[in-house]
Order: sequence, then C-alpha cells, then structure tokens
Amino acid sequence: MSLEQLNAYCTSKLAELKKRGAHKGVERVIAKITLPDWVRNGRLPTPAEDENFGPRYLLASDEKAYLLMNSNSYLGLALHPKVIAAEEEGVKHFGTGPGAVRFISGTYQPHIELEKCLAAFHGRASAMVYSAAYATVMGVLPALIDEHTLVVSDQLNHNSIINAIRLSHPAKKEIYQHLDMAELERILGTYTSASGKNAVGEPEIKRVLVITDGIFSMRGDCAPLDKIVAICRKYEQSFADGIITIADDSHGVGAFGQTGRGTEEYTQSQVDILIATLGKALAVNGGYVVASTPVIDYLREVSPFYVYSNPITPSEALAATASLKILGSKEGPERLARLRKLTARFENGLTELGLETIPGEHPVTPLVMRDTQQTALLIKYLFQNGILATGLNYPVVPKGDEEIRFQINANHTTGDINYLLSVLKNFLTYSRSRS
Repeated sequence: MSLEQLNAYCTSKLAELKKRGAHKGVERVIAKITLPDWVRNGRLPTPAEDENFGPRYLLASDEKAYLLMNSNSYLGLALHPKVIAAEEEGVKHFGTGPGAVRFISGTYQPHIELEKCLAAFHGRASAMVYSAAYATVMGVLPALIDEHTLVVSDQLNHNSIINAIRLSHPAKKEIYQHLDMAELERILGTYTSASGKNAVGEPEIKRVLVITDGIFSMRGDCAPLDKIVAICRKYEQSFADGIITIADDSHGVGAFGQTGRGTEEYTQSQVDILIATLGKALAVNGGYVVASTPVIDYLREVSPFYVYSNPITPSEALAATASLKILGSKEGPERLARLRKLTARFENGLTELGLETIPGEHPVTPLVMRDTQQTALLIKYLFQNGILATGLNYPVVPKGDEEIRFQINANHTTGDINYLLSVLKNFLTYSRSRS
C-alpha cells in the first residue's frame, strides 16, 4: 500500500521536472550499427572514403540511419577489431563476469596487467581500477577528506565531484569562478593567513584538496593544470598535510595531447592524483585513479566503491589494455591527428556560418545558442535530418548559456562534417524564414 504514496510522489516530481525543462524523456535505443569497410577493418579512411559517410546508427523506434554526434568514443575504438577481439578472447578464458569484489576472488590477471599499463602510461607508480569513473571520484575524494580538510573546487566541475564533496563533509569548501586562477590564489592565501583553531586547539585546516576537471565536458575547454600546480606549490608549506592537486580528466585522456595523455600532457604538468575513465576514448567501461603507491594501497583498503563493488570484467580489462596498446602504437597519433583535423574543420565551419562556439583542440565542440526555444527547435531539426546531438537548456545550464554539444570522433568523415554543416546552414535559412 505504501507504494501508492510513493507513486504519487514520483509522479509529482516528474511533472516538476517537465515544467522546469529538466526532464530527459524517453531514451533513444540503438538497435543496429552499419559500418563502412574501413571501420570494420580497423583502419582510417582513404581520401575517397573520407568524402563518404562513416558509421550510421539505427534506432529501435524507426528504420532511419543517424549520424551520431554525441558519443564519448573519441578515438572510435569501440568498433575497432583488435579491441573487440581482445574482449571476445577474454570472455572465452575468464567468463562473463568476475563473480566477486576484488579482495575476495574478483581480481584476475587482466586487472593487474591493465593497472600496470595505466600507471606506466601516466608516469605514475601505481594505478587502481574502479567499476566506473563516477565511482572512482566518489570513492577517492571522501577517503582523503576529513574534518581538517579544505576543499577548493572549480565552479564548473562535474556532478561526480560535487556529490563526492557533499558526501565527504570537509571542514571548509570554497568554489572559485571557472578557470579563475587569481581567485584560486586568493582563496589559498586567505586560509594561509587564517589563524583559527578548533575546539581542541589544533589548526582548523591541515590539508587542502584542490580539485578540477581536466577537460570540462560541456564546453571542451581545459583547466590550466600547470598554473594550478604552481599556485598550490606556492602555498603548500603553510598547511601541515600540504596541498593535494586532483584532476578528473575523463574527457581528456585518449582524446587530448599529442599522444593522448590528456590535459597533463597538453599543459606539460602533473597533478598529485589523476582520475580518468576507460569508458570514453578508451572505449570500454570503468574508471581508474593513478598516484603514488602509498595512496593507491590506502585506497584499496578503505574506498567503499572499490572494496564493496565488483570490478569491470576481465574481458573488459583486456579490451581496455588493447585500446592503450593501439594508442601507444603508430596508429594512436594518427587517430589523434585525424581527430584534431575533423574538430578544426567543424569549428571553422561553425564560424563561417556565423555561429558561436568555444574554440579549442578538444573534440567537444559546443554550438552556443543562448536561447532555450532555439536550442530545442534545432535539436528537433537535426533529428529530422538524421543527426543525433545533445541539447543543454536551462535549468541544466544557466539562462543565456544554452548550447548543443557536438562531439567529434575519429570514425567521422569529412563527408559527415560537411553534411552536418549543411544541415545547420539549412536550419539558419529555415529559422529566418519563420521569424
């Protein structure tokens, strides 16, 4: 009987979401993918093939083929035959799942090999894989935050960081304006000069955690990690446990920097603790953290999202390792160069059409609309023309910041980009005729 009251509560909350424009609605279900031969064979297209279309996605709701412009699989490795073969081989040898958490009987050799590869890839002593990147953030931050910790966070950090800080109950929390290094330094300077004591006479703040996204997922811009690290080093001696720099570079790793090592490589710097995902450019599933050996050993003992959750499957670990090997081979820089080329082509096309974007090398390319109604209208128009994209409206983003987030990947073609730009051009003509 109690469920009747809960049903009424949920129904009212859903109605509120719809009224606010925050309701996501029915999920679109992909039923089939059609691949050109060059994708199926794991190579990049010839110039002639590049003028044609890349993969197309068929939805369960209709029989149309769609251009997918909202996928995080930046390198296109989810469809790579070597990655697919590695996962298939893993299932044959280890079955479909680990069957337990890591400290019981859920640790398989592929997990250990993947963690070694990730540590080496990022130039760290140790690595640790979680079931998801969100779980990684939620598992790492609370383990490092206590009643003597100040947390300093970028205004536009990911939801996982926001919720992890809420879960942690730090002594103090400060938010600096997006990418505002002067404000970050002001905050640290303020706490350095503070002389407050707690109830037992100890300094209120012993440790500071400065946390940022590497690539900000809605905008495609990157944190100046070199400047953040330099500022933190300037003030770290003022706190008993120092200042720990942490970056979640889930959108950067594999898609940013000359060799795909993300925002650290792009800014020529290294934070103390790096969090990232296996589920975007590396095309599989799961998240991970890399740091010093004592930090990782400590997290294995106390992080509940690791201790009490099954890991990714052994076959997924093998597939992720295969993705890392491709990224580290001659093919990796070729895919990254192609990604940058296609991104630049699309950004230049938007500018030529008189549309607003946030320029940068990262393949997240926002089309800034600054109007909720126009954003919704364009998303509908794109869908009618066989293009899947993500619209971000108020209250998901502040009023005036409405946008459509396009995401380029290495399996797109010049023909795909040209088609998308032609649809956007036609929309401009269409919308002007309506006004």
